[in-house]
Amino acid sequence: MPLRFLTAGESHGPAVLAILEGLPAGLPLPPGVINAELVRRQQGYGAGPRMKIEQDTVRILGGVMQGQTTGAPLALEIENVDHSKWRGKAIPAMTAPRPGHADLTAAVKYGYRDLRPALERASARETAARVAVGAVCRHLLGQFGIRLGGYVVAIGEIEANVQAIALDERLQLAEASDVRCPDEQAGAAMRQRIRQVMDERDTLGGILEILALGLPPGLGSHVQWDRKLEARLGAALLSVPAIKGVEFGPAFANAHQPGTQVHDAIALQGQALTRPTNRAGGLEGGITNGQPLVMRAAMKPIATTLTPQQTVDLASGEPAPTRYERSDFCPVPRAVPILEAMAAFVLADALLEKLGGDSLAEMQSRYPALRQARLEDLGMDGGELTFWPEA
Repeated sequence: MPLRFLTAGESHGPAVLAILEGLPAGLPLPPGVINAELVRRQQGYGAGPRMKIEQDTVRILGGVMQGQTTGAPLALEIENVDHSKWRGKAIPAMTAPRPGHADLTAAVKYGYRDLRPALERASARETAARVAVGAVCRHLLGQFGIRLGGYVVAIGEIEANVQAIALDERLQLAEASDVRCPDEQAGAAMRQRIRQVMDERDTLGGILEILALGLPPGLGSHVQWDRKLEARLGAALLSVPAIKGVEFGPAFANAHQPGTQVHDAIALQGQALTRPTNRAGGLEGGITNGQPLVMRAAMKPIATTLTPQQTVDLASGEPAPTRYERSDFCPVPRAVPILEAMAAFVLADALLEKLGGDSLAEMQSRYPALRQARLEDLGMDGGELTFWPEA
């Protein structure tokens, strides 16, 4: 069965919820595994005031007994502490949609007479449930030595230089930075730029990089469009609020180069087929090739700004300014664990697809038998092939 999840809940409702189906039985799952990722999601310079209110922790309501997954759907709940301040409160109608948000498009689609149902569900508060799901998935991947991490490479016009920093070190340095940037000098400039945009009553976007290390070759497939791992990962990352672009490796830079300067040469070291470069970002033909998986995502400045923007009041039909709703000034550092979570979900699904099995023990017994990029594993004899022989 493929791994799948659903979330439910509103930004100011009682809780956000997730159900994750398809996990193998026998995965040890203490709540702390999930709570650690929920804490990471709340950290980052440029966060709005709500992060000082919520102290996210998970309640596991189903799918775990005696500390291990049972193979049944996993049910997760994260309480909205802020709900108590809004329950039963009379609030004015919201009829002036914010440019760049789901306010107007959702009202057109669903026929809302007030914009708040769109705001409540489209809010990035929902990503707390995704991070909880992703925490479980990355915990599963960790049983096979697969690790995920991420960092910020740009905020606004400030760009970090990370190329000279080893991948593992990038992840460690990023976690020590409140803007999640491994380049200390660039991180200081990013922090100053965020402070400036707060004073300007505006918002900032940026670029994030997500890594998956230790992946085996052979996850994904080239045989159908919806099985290509780029397609699955791209859809998952683009589903995160405010993410408007995704690339694997330096894909957009590669587009400006001739092919001989883009593709990763293949060399032989003993029996192992190796690559001196990783311009493909760890994926070829929709399949992992055993190199680090490198994903980049562009996050636009979020739509909710303290400085009003021009819109139309849908009730009066008159021009009107937008009204501020509590929000981040720069959500880019906080987006790192959200994107990690979505990537972890897709990669866990691809690993389950590759290995099969209803329990962690079955998966672990099969993992050592996976083919690697070695001559001895490929077993090619150079024999002649006849295409489409007559019946």
